[in-house]
Amino acid sequence: MEHVHLAAEEDDLYSGYNDYNPTFDSEELDNDAGFQQAVRTSHGRRPPMTAKFPGTAIGGRALGTSFGSRMPMASSMGRPMTGAVQDGAARPMTAVRAAGYSSAMTRGSTFDPLGQSKGPAPPLEGKSEDTPDEKVKILEKKVNDLIEESCLAHGHGDLQLSLDRAKEAGRKERALVRQREQSGNADHINLDLTYSVLFNLATQYANNDMYAEALNTYQVIVKNKMFSNAGRLKVNMANIHFKQKNYPKAIKLYRMALDQISNSHKEMRIKIMQNIGVVFIRMGQYSDAITSFEHIMSECPNIKTGFNLILCYYAIGDRERMKKAFQKLICVPLGIDEEDKYIPPNDDTHANLVIEAIKNDKLHQMERERKALAEKFIMTSAKLIAPAIEATFAAGFDWCVDMVKSSQYVELANDLEINKAITYLRQRDFNQVGAVETLKTFEKKDSRVKSAAATNLSFLYFLEKDYDQADRYADLAMTADRYNPAALINKGNTVFVKKDYEKAAEFYKEALRNDSSCTEALYNLGLTYKRLGRLEESLDCFLKLHAILRNSAQVMWQLANLFEMLEDPHQAIEWLMQLITVTPTDPQVLAKLGELYDSEGDKSQAFQYYQESFRYFPSNIDVIEWLGAYYIDTQFCEKAIQYFERATLIQPTQVKWQLMVASCYRRSGNYQKALETYKDIHRKFPENVECLRFLVRLCTDMGMKEVQDYATKLKKVEKMKEIREQRVKSAREGSTRGTRREGSASSDSGHSSHGTSAKGERLSAKMRALPGSNEPYEASSQRDIDASYVDPLGAPMERPKTAAKKRNEDDDFADEELGDDLLPE
Repeated sequence: MEHVHLAAEEDDLYSGYNDYNPTFDSEELDNDAGFQQAVRTSHGRRPPMTAKFPGTAIGGRALGTSFGSRMPMASSMGRPMTGAVQDGAARPMTAVRAAGYSSAMTRGSTFDPLGQSKGPAPPLEGKSEDTPDEKVKILEKKVNDLIEESCLAHGHGDLQLSLDRAKEAGRKERALVRQREQSGNADHINLDLTYSVLFNLATQYANNDMYAEALNTYQVIVKNKMFSNAGRLKVNMANIHFKQKNYPKAIKLYRMALDQISNSHKEMRIKIMQNIGVVFIRMGQYSDAITSFEHIMSECPNIKTGFNLILCYYAIGDRERMKKAFQKLICVPLGIDEEDKYIPPNDDTHANLVIEAIKNDKLHQMERERKALAEKFIMTSAKLIAPAIEATFAAGFDWCVDMVKSSQYVELANDLEINKAITYLRQRDFNQVGAVETLKTFEKKDSRVKSAAATNLSFLYFLEKDYDQADRYADLAMTADRYNPAALINKGNTVFVKKDYEKAAEFYKEALRNDSSCTEALYNLGLTYKRLGRLEESLDCFLKLHAILRNSAQVMWQLANLFEMLEDPHQAIEWLMQLITVTPTDPQVLAKLGELYDSEGDKSQAFQYYQESFRYFPSNIDVIEWLGAYYIDTQFCEKAIQYFERATLIQPTQVKWQLMVASCYRRSGNYQKALETYKDIHRKFPENVECLRFLVRLCTDMGMKEVQDYATKLKKVEKMKEIREQRVKSAREGSTRGTRREGSASSDSGHSSHGTSAKGERLSAKMRALPGSNEPYEASSQRDIDASYVDPLGAPMERPKTAAKKRNEDDDFADEELGDDLLPE
């Protein structure tokens, strides 16, 4: 017991745990006046007071903790408490210390483990651009940016800008090489950048048709042994020689490139061999081309090569090999999915959404384009070889149809047969064994083929003016496919020729509703409105059509004609001026311009256009008449003679042109020539009164003895003319009396016999009015000649009719042409 010591009361190990510091009494904060004062003023925002003794956590003041009011206490093992100060010395540093935390604070410091009290970090120091490495990097970036700009400019179609950027990139790249050499880094030249710059420059030279510069740049790349795989660029060089039509050089380069490409790049080798075959075709060496194409078809067959092979066999006239090549062509796999894949099932909503999303994506569009190209090549090949592989055209086409039916292109068989009928149409074979019979075989086929065949038949019968059959087949085509715009147009055409314009307009409108881009329907609708007198609506149709067909001469002509009918000659002239930029040698357009300027009073412009029209078509009587009258009005009768002499050649039985020639001689003072001309006219037309009158007048003025003979003939002809007129007049009066008796008398036998005698009297009067068998026809139509011919000495000539009047009255009617169905390219 002597070694047992009891702890003193003041040394209680568990003392102090129940001590309570009022600082932590948060419930009484509302009643703490000091705290409330600190909250309301800036007193609470003062910096904390520091310890008096630095280096310790406990200074001369009590900490605001529950342990601040008592002295540190030793542990039960005699170990000093953590953070306690013994004998005035700080606790020594331990080996284990938390990052950023310290039990001893320096004087005046706060708790800031992240160093935020020091403010923001200073800015990063900029790299100096004066160093050689930095200059090289900057130049490399500029070169890459210029190459990218060049490529983007080419993508936007600005070829000149792309070339300028490529040249600038070349200059920057050379400056970069010099910079590396000056800095002593010549061994670290960026070969990839140099290759990119040269390749882009050569490409842009070729795009701008600067072939010599492009070849030189490619040559620099190819000769540089440091560039790997540069030999492939000989393909590009060969392409340039091909464009320059230097075919031997192109073949040499293609073969050199082919030698440098390994067999592992099979697709590239196939493309180069295809180019070699095409060059041989251009050179006419079909046997060498066949060798290349046959190798391709045996290794990796494709549609284009198969088509080219057929062309070569056709060129050398090998029938059997043409058949074999056609069979290979229709067996080439396209590598596309079936169309059934894009048919959505009815029960699976998720699958329907997926199919709807991929139905018109880029992949499906590419598949459709590939299939359309294959069908085009097959159709063209069949039409090409059909007349050559068999004795007759029909037998060759039938063989092609049979081959297609047994291939993956079954649906092309019907199209081939329709093309067979179209070929008959081009050969003008309209009989029963030709086009019509071939098209009639489709009447029992499916609706699409039936509609196409019936549409062609309707168009064919319409051209033959068999409007009943055209109407029948138009109805059949509409029944098979009501949404076929071509069938609706043909139906409208058949109604149009029957002058049922309102109904025709309805069919044309329906065709436009089914296909808003159908130009034939819009053109015919404009013509229909024009016939109905709805000129404003017709004008709207042709203005819309002009927006679609900017260079259509027919549309411009219709617009000019409509503005003329709307009494706006200035607009009509504007449209005709646009028209002659499209068809500068159309004499009808030039004559119409002359007529419009004449109506506006501009004789000089009218003369210019009439003269141009006469130069291109010197047989237009209206133009000749206007020009002759113009020279007579301007007192240049000698120049008018040549136009009236041409009119005499065109219409030798019309006496007025010869009279005009004689009148021009007389007005110009050449009386002897005028007298000879009148005598010549008298020999051809002995009963012409005007000719005899001028003969009497000229002979009298010239004192010739023949005046009495011509005067006697003139009196005789005038007397015969009076007798003839009296007979015609009496015949008309008798006809009038007979008609009145027939209207007033009853229907008995006497009445019938009297009507018959009156009719016979009218016929006999007409027969008496006709000239005799030995008389010229013009002698009996003297009244017409007198009405149309007026001597220029007495009065000016009547103005000629417009040269384009017939064209206005008989508007060209736009028949429906079915494009690929009727007239394939």
